[in-house]
Amino acid sequence: MKQLPTGFPKDFLWGGAVAACQIEGAYDVDGRGLSTSDIHRYDKEMDRAHIEKEGGGTLAQIKAAMNDKEGYYPKRYGIDFYHTYKSDLALFKEMGFKAFRTSISWSRIFPKGDEEEPNEKGLQFYDALIDEIIKDGMEPVITMSHYDIPLYLVTEYGGFANRKVAEFFVRYAKVLLERFKGKVKYWIVCNQVNLVPTVQFGSLGIYDDQTTPDKMEELMYQAVHNQFVACAKIKKMASSIDPNAVLGTMIADGTLYPATCKPEDIVMTMQKNRMQYFFTDVQLRGEYPVYALHYFEEKGIHLDVTPEEEQLLKENILEFLAISYYYTRICDSTKNSMKPFEGEQNPYLKPTPWEWRADPLGLYNTLSQLTDRYQIPIMIAENGLGAIDTVEEDGSIHDVYRIEYLREHIIQMKRAILDGADVFAYLSWGPIDIVSSSSAEMSKRYGYIYVDLDDYGQGSGKRIKKDSFYWYKDVISSNGEKL
Repeated sequence: MKQLPTGFPKDFLWGGAVAACQIEGAYDVDGRGLSTSDIHRYDKEMDRAHIEKEGGGTLAQIKAAMNDKEGYYPKRYGIDFYHTYKSDLALFKEMGFKAFRTSISWSRIFPKGDEEEPNEKGLQFYDALIDEIIKDGMEPVITMSHYDIPLYLVTEYGGFANRKVAEFFVRYAKVLLERFKGKVKYWIVCNQVNLVPTVQFGSLGIYDDQTTPDKMEELMYQAVHNQFVACAKIKKMASSIDPNAVLGTMIADGTLYPATCKPEDIVMTMQKNRMQYFFTDVQLRGEYPVYALHYFEEKGIHLDVTPEEEQLLKENILEFLAISYYYTRICDSTKNSMKPFEGEQNPYLKPTPWEWRADPLGLYNTLSQLTDRYQIPIMIAENGLGAIDTVEEDGSIHDVYRIEYLREHIIQMKRAILDGADVFAYLSWGPIDIVSSSSAEMSKRYGYIYVDLDDYGQGSGKRIKKDSFYWYKDVISSNGEKL
């Protein structure tokens, strides 16, 4: 008989997660080129509750943004982590972080993306950053591609829809694996591979008028396939470069509940959830599932997939599953289509300004479903609450709402572990305030640490510890027992 888990494993990796494109800034320093994130303009008139896409636009709009001198593009500046990483990491060390997830800016290593040789100054920055993470007692968890595709590969090649870009990505990954061999154990190859079409631009490098509307879904899935193949090649390559490297894939959890117990709602919900699993079925099981092939046939989607690529996918499955988890929605068969991440708000959950309705029980459900399906180690690579924080007159920040959110999710994570989920890391999103991925604003704050910058990058940049800073420190020191 197996010995039942009693709580979090002794070597559990508590920590936090960020992305280079939301934190580093220094977009024009030391040879870095423009990336897909650098043209996400802040719009104070945005409808926070209905953000359908992050950045991008038509090719003409992209080129206009590259030359725009009037608009403000927050991801170009982040919180200046490029220059403050030592003091910021020291704060994470004070909290007791066991791991820290960040990404590498592809355009910092290959400014245009198609160069033969990497930018040495970019590599030197990540040498210093990763060394500092390790020095501070944290396991570095590194994402190779996190919405940071060199913009030149989009405007000149059409992103991952072009197989050449997939090959450029493999070249970039080879540089990373060789450079950081022995330092980085956990690699997430591509961030949230399933979050399309929401971040079709940042993840795949596809712009709005790259093809006709009736062919856009086919182009998207072809680009996803090319990304799958690149990931498999990187996995195969990593086995020879650094046998100790562990490579995983990552999805954004979009699990839906049926709106009612009406059979039509239940079946459609199952079908939509299954198309979310399509991405991980390919990367963790090694082949295209029949239900996805049937979906493509029904939609008239024709993918260029070679027998050699199918064999490559089968022989190079990834080794762990990373997930981001924030909220859940419901599926109504009378209102919704099979479009990914389309759903209705759950009336039983409380609304937020961004309509990311918190659902701690949904995390237990997700972890249990993924465990039943894959029996694979799981990393929670993102989980957190974006909220509007208030700095009191005495400088304190009482973010009890954030503590409550995280506490309830950690409780459900532990419950899943007790029921057999092999969760080995919890990296809460945005341990320090950063530019929002979806809305490109600073007002949507996730951190345990407040950063004194507004939506236009104005402010002192001062770091202030919130109440949640001390709470999470106790969670880590007690290995999740003190909540």
